[in-house]
Amino acid sequence: MKGVEYKGLNSVDGPIVVVKSRKNVFYNEIVCVRDRNGEKKTGRVIDLSENAAVVQIFGTTTGLDLNATSVEFLEEPMELRVGQGLLGRVFNGLGQPIDELPQIVSSTKMNVNGMPINPFARVYPRDFIQTGISSIDGMNTLIRGQKLPIFSGNGLPHNRLAAQIIRQAKILNSGEDFVMVFAGMGIKYDQAQFFINSFEESGVLSKVVMFLSLADAPSIERIITPRCALTAAEYLAYEKGMHVLVVMSDMTNYCEALREISTTRGEVPGRKGYPGYLYSDLAELYERAGKIKGSKGSITQIPILTMPNDDISHPIPDLTGYITEGQIVLSRELAQSGIYPPVSALPSLSRLMKDGIGEGMTREDHSSLAAQLFASYSKVKSIRSLSAIIGEEELSAVDRQYLDFGNAMESQFFSQGEEENRSIEETLDLGWKLLSLLPKNELYRIKSEYIEKYLPKEE
Repeated sequence: MKGVEYKGLNSVDGPIVVVKSRKNVFYNEIVCVRDRNGEKKTGRVIDLSENAAVVQIFGTTTGLDLNATSVEFLEEPMELRVGQGLLGRVFNGLGQPIDELPQIVSSTKMNVNGMPINPFARVYPRDFIQTGISSIDGMNTLIRGQKLPIFSGNGLPHNRLAAQIIRQAKILNSGEDFVMVFAGMGIKYDQAQFFINSFEESGVLSKVVMFLSLADAPSIERIITPRCALTAAEYLAYEKGMHVLVVMSDMTNYCEALREISTTRGEVPGRKGYPGYLYSDLAELYERAGKIKGSKGSITQIPILTMPNDDISHPIPDLTGYITEGQIVLSRELAQSGIYPPVSALPSLSRLMKDGIGEGMTREDHSSLAAQLFASYSKVKSIRSLSAIIGEEELSAVDRQYLDFGNAMESQFFSQGEEENRSIEETLDLGWKLLSLLPKNELYRIKSEYIEKYLPKEE
């Protein structure tokens, strides 16, 4: 009951405390816990039974005495204060300002637990988002309302790539607002400062809302961080009619926090110790992206996750791939070769790409050009394997042309500057320039009229 404090705890185990259940307590209800010195800690109800309520504390449970601790059930879910003043602000993982500015002035609060979008209410995504990055725009196109994760590895430049996407992303042929929400979970202070400085220097900070749960913050806070970010995104998209790009990094840290709570609660573990509900928990977050009938705004998601040991079959990337509409995979081999961004073309995929490109959206030749680049680069990989066995001098003349094409594609198409913002026309023209290195009869995935129109003529 709100305003009534109950004395005593049944048990304390890590960030989890168990209290005697009271009437009218509900799942995800916010709880105020005070220790013997009156210091306040916040938590939420994560499990209920007839006799007990399990409360997850946002922070440390050090100093909580079983007999002297008092508990107050606040009869409300965790909420985020939202308003027009969200843009340009930096919050911690629980939605509290950390940019030395006051709380935003607004009487509107929204439940951070949100709900996945009803499939019947969804509008199919079709609008092309230009990121200015050729390996994404040309071959793994991002569509407004899509969920397109980045699969990375420790030490790879996924943060730099995410910052570049946020700085450069825009909706073609539209003057509509496009803003960004960034959620950082378990990131280091220097990484957080990198994002803030990057956005300030490029002048986009005024269009970005940041939620940062740093590495030294309680790991339990990471469970709330993406929910706060998505709640802010939903307000901007569906209440204010803006188009929102949400970048969440690092989802692996989020899943580790889930596993920590699950282990503390003594739940039966699933694959690699992660809870059996990992799939449904991730789906709750990812399915909050999209476009809704009758609403002008939209939410596009780019979750970033570091694959443990670069293992794409690990439960986190594996389950993420089932829920989302493709993936951008970063290659350690390309990164070690000095290529930025090191996007690995062949395992990367955008399942909605076909619906957002073509005449009237990007250019008429986009689809067939991308298919030919994929096919030709795939052949490069096979020829390189053969060359390693028999030697390059034993290859045919056409095979050697493919090797030249592969090297040029990596050094010119995949590789670009961190501040380089290529238009879709520049990306497509560059693709045609690379295909000119191959014989015309090898361009079997492109219509002859496109070849005649776009392929550079020999001088």
